[in-house]
Amino acid sequence: MKALVCSALAPDYAGVALEERELPQPGPGQVRVRIKASSLNFPDLLMTEGKYQLKPDLPFVLGMEFSGLVDALGEGVTGFAVGDAVVGGNRIGAFAEAAIVPAAALRRKPDAISFAAAASYGAAYLTAYVALVRRGNLQPGETLLVHGASGGVGLAAVDVGRMLGAKVIATSASEAKRRILKEYGADHVLPDTGFRETVKALTGGRGADVIYDPVGGDVFDESVRCIAFDGRLLIIGFTSGRIPSVSVNMPLIKGFSVVGVRAGEYGRQFPDRGRENTAAIWKWAEEGKVRPRIHAEVPLAEWRRAFEMMRSREVVGKVAIVM
Repeated sequence: MKALVCSALAPDYAGVALEERELPQPGPGQVRVRIKASSLNFPDLLMTEGKYQLKPDLPFVLGMEFSGLVDALGEGVTGFAVGDAVVGGNRIGAFAEAAIVPAAALRRKPDAISFAAAASYGAAYLTAYVALVRRGNLQPGETLLVHGASGGVGLAAVDVGRMLGAKVIATSASEAKRRILKEYGADHVLPDTGFRETVKALTGGRGADVIYDPVGGDVFDESVRCIAFDGRLLIIGFTSGRIPSVSVNMPLIKGFSVVGVRAGEYGRQFPDRGRENTAAIWKWAEEGKVRPRIHAEVPLAEWRRAFEMMRSREVVGKVAIVM
């Protein structure tokens, strides 16, 4: 089988190459999946240089999320049969024509979404769910301001916010991306700088009730100036590269909360809620209530083109690598 292997940590993916590997055999409790599509995530790029918190031993196969067909079952596996369409994630190993995963790490692919959409769905929508439902307590009729709205986790928040009945304001640096966000269903679309006064005008001077911020830096600083009293400023990440800070008198005077969001860790800390979170987002997918957007489907052999799309920030939604 072909697999995308990182054998050395280096800039410009110099340590990454497509290799031919022996087809692995499943052990007890494991399943071999013939992968149809895998989702490209920004941490995949960071891992090639050792800049992500997860640092697998070298060499390792890149790729965090996948969908495909069950190809072989290890001893003791029940509930799956060869040919079943499934989705899963293993943190590494997804950019390959096949992967071995524990049966417990798989779930059936919803019929309502494609293999590419299913592979690209879990992490982004789980982040949006934990942020907006568990941590942000977003209510129907509230105003949700989503930064970095054209990225995978940002677009998922736009989709989930719309579904939860919020008025969604989305920001993006690119005019072309803003046009797509408007077509996608955001109520209002703004540049990612100088948005403060427009947000206040759109909310009758009140400000946004919930702000979803995977960007940080200057975007966070300006968000503090346009959040409503009793608002929730959700910290998703820092794609701008600068980790901002806030004087604590601002949350005191303006009566808002700064809330950290780590969707995976939330599930590890609260396992019952974690299972409920996962069940909820996949139920949405099965019912066709959500609209994961695939920006491009790129063959595994052209993996570098997919990585460059991500690095140049041209993607709206997710890029899927297909086998």
